[in-house]
Amino acid sequence: MSEEPLPQSISAQDAQQLLLDEPRAILIDVRSSMEFLFVGHPIGAIHIAWIDEPDWDINPDFCSEVKKVLAGGIESENASGAAPIILICRSGKRSLVAGKSLLNSGLSQVYNIHEGFEGELNEQHQRSTINGWRYQQLPWEQC
Repeated sequence: MSEEPLPQSISAQDAQQLLLDEPRAILIDVRSSMEFLFVGHPIGAIHIAWIDEPDWDINPDFCSEVKKVLAGGIESENASGAAPIILICRSGKRSLVAGKSLLNSGLSQVYNIHEGFEGELNEQHQRSTINGWRYQQLPWEQC
């Protein structure tokens, strides 16, 4: 019995460095539309929600939407040699599951920012105080 493949775990700072070092790398924010717009997102991130309102169902087109981005808007089944894909969500949990789905769809260079955009909760149940993209003061914007 083989284990399900996992995306490569990466810190927010290492993800930013990968984006700088590898011009083909793509950063995909998998959070909901409301989170992406109102909480903020990394500058340059492409938004493809894994789960979104109003029903909070998993996006059945997630993998094909990512593959279209890799192929420059053309749907392609052969994206195994494609650019590195870096996924981010609030705290690294949704992006981990989304990354597994991408690996199972045939993509190979999939990274998960394990600390997410806002990071883990502190003792007062607040985010962006321990780790995460925003805590690391990496480039981000808010609508």
